Amino acid sequence: MTTATQVKTNDSGIRSKAEKGIGKWFGSSTAVKYDQDGIKAIFENTDKPAYIVRAEDGRVGVADSIGTDDKSDLVTAELLTTLPAYLPEQLGDAAFKEAYGLKYNYMTGAMANGIGSADLVIAGSKAGILSSFGAGGMVLNKVEEGIRKIQASVGDGAYAVNLIHSPAEEALERNAAELFMNLGVRVVEASAFMDLTPHIVRYRASGLSKGSDGAVVIKNRVISKISRLEVAEKFLRPAPDFILDGLVSNKLITPEQAELAKLVPMADDIIVEADSGGHTDRRSLVCLLPSIIALRNTVQHELKYKQEVRVGAGGGIGTPESLLAAFAMGAAFAVTGSINQATRESGSSDHVRKILAQADSTDVMMAPAADMFELGVKLQVLKKGSLFGLRAQKLYDAYVDCESLDDIPVKERESMEKTIFKDTLENIWASCVSFFEERDPEQIDRARGNPKRKMALVFRWYLGLSSAWANGGEQGREMDYQIWCGPAMGAFNGWVKGSRLESWEHRHVADVAGELLKGGAYLFRLQYLEMYGIHLHPTYREVKVK
Repeated sequence: MTTATQVKTNDSGIRSKAEKGIGKWFGSSTAVKYDQDGIKAIFENTDKPAYIVRAEDGRVGVADSIGTDDKSDLVTAELLTTLPAYLPEQLGDAAFKEAYGLKYNYMTGAMANGIGSADLVIAGSKAGILSSFGAGGMVLNKVEEGIRKIQASVGDGAYAVNLIHSPAEEALERNAAELFMNLGVRVVEASAFMDLTPHIVRYRASGLSKGSDGAVVIKNRVISKISRLEVAEKFLRPAPDFILDGLVSNKLITPEQAELAKLVPMADDIIVEADSGGHTDRRSLVCLLPSIIALRNTVQHELKYKQEVRVGAGGGIGTPESLLAAFAMGAAFAVTGSINQATRESGSSDHVRKILAQADSTDVMMAPAADMFELGVKLQVLKKGSLFGLRAQKLYDAYVDCESLDDIPVKERESMEKTIFKDTLENIWASCVSFFEERDPEQIDRARGNPKRKMALVFRWYLGLSSAWANGGEQGREMDYQIWCGPAMGAFNGWVKGSRLESWEHRHVADVAGELLKGGAYLFRLQYLEMYGIHLHPTYREVKVK
């Protein structure tokens, strides 16, 4: 007699401590499998229920159906538990899908300078996921061109556009927000914000109106990407009165819109950004996500919004295991970034895609950021195959140590001109003047009387162009490519090694998302079995790309 403390085990790799089952299973002999390959195939078919059974000889197997019309083939077994069907679209919070008209609770985050390209956004929208256009860092006419291309292709389909905070170039943020409003962009992904600005508040408030039932109608949605509790709270709460009052005074929103803005949070959704590529605080997702969810719950309890702010997770998600972990911790939706840069639809060059597809999780480093250079803000980049990180840090060290370009020691300056700029600093400054006179003349006015500011613009010339060189595949500048990348890229490469997705040539954003989501749903089913005392051999948890 088998007791509850004894374990029945066999070649199926499935164990159960249950002394008795929950009932009887009967069906065709061909429906039940006792070998690991056959059982795994049943588990992978996540859209159908499965039945964990135990034969009279103690073998534990899995059946993909119950009952049969062929009485001559009828077999019975002890039913240990039933495994429900679980589809990839069931992962996460259904309210997120409903809000944006999606099939999956999955988003591809914005990658600036058009790396999150119009083609990538279009492919994502057609696959039922929310993709964000990387408008940050792009000139305005190119941003408009990309948005119009997306709108023409997706119609009423979902898409988002990135509004990046630009403390050093306030005009960029203002002009981008105005363009989005003029073009009817209904979802922005707000990133790199350290505080609320009039521009993001104006975008939000200008889309508010009162419905026939008196409820607030939100037309302009905001998805805020954050990594700090104090910033998260600003987006969880309504816009502050002093910003709203200023917008009303300048006739940028109506008094009614200002009043309605006091009734809704600044964001519909928050992305908790952990250890991601580009701008990141390299926070731990397992620590940060629960903290932000708890803060959301506190604010919701206090303000009692009709629809609570949803909290998603991004940063470090590159495998089915990490995807499921985010959902298990309470994420309403999952966001991927680095792994999409290596897809065919991204705005990166083939050279960058090739390097990214070879990266390990440790092939990343922090380097000074072009848009927040003077503040000492850093972003995460790929160090494999590029010297950008080291060279950018050298420039920042010189900026800290010197008060002007003339203060840089002669040998160090000559080294910069030869290896980094490949031109004289005087010529680089002339290029900066030509560039900013068209983009933001105020930058030049501020620098002409401020040698330190002038030095910063010259150094930012390199930091800014290094990303463009990477995207355009600039020959001769390969070692200067600035490639934003987080450890998720290496994790993804390890997961797909030996599969059709190992080569970057075969990576497409919708396919990558689909495989991650299928893998997440598969692993969720296995976790369900573990909760019911069905213990599986570790090989069942090896999710393979087909």
